[in-house]
Amino acid sequence: MSRLDSMLRRLTAQRDGLNWAAEAISDVAGDVLDLGLGNGRTYDHLREVLAERRIWVIDRVLQCHPSCVPPEENFLQGEAEPMLARLAEGGHRLALAHYDLGFGVKEKDVAEAAKLSPALSQVMATGGLIISGQPLVGFTEVDGPAGIPEGRYMFYRAG
Repeated sequence: MSRLDSMLRRLTAQRDGLNWAAEAISDVAGDVLDLGLGNGRTYDHLREVLAERRIWVIDRVLQCHPSCVPPEENFLQGEAEPMLARLAEGGHRLALAHYDLGFGVKEKDVAEAAKLSPALSQVMATGGLIISGQPLVGFTEVDGPAGIPEGRYMFYRAG
């Protein structure tokens, strides 16, 4: 598979997963988190499909497209673990989290996701969903929407 085809498959899976999750959390109270802003495409989509929810963003640096800059009060700049702790200490609970952190080295990305899983667990609402490109630990894996190739995106429910 070409890199272009792989990218298109990943982005389609991401969009379809987010749309599915937005409907699936309709009865779960809480905010939304985009963990890893990047250039802001996912954040922009979340603003559109979950406009009624507060959307938190965590990233090391703010370097997204100018049209995708989150409000200052919703952007937590820094390493993920202390920023997740800050959300937890503030009493915030998440109905949906999109985990999109990575270094681009699979072994390193998997290790980081496992390391951050307990901190993410601390802010998830009971019944909340996590959509992730990396395997997480301590959550119940659930089937996402039909048509997403196995392993392309993972879907988890918080206990």
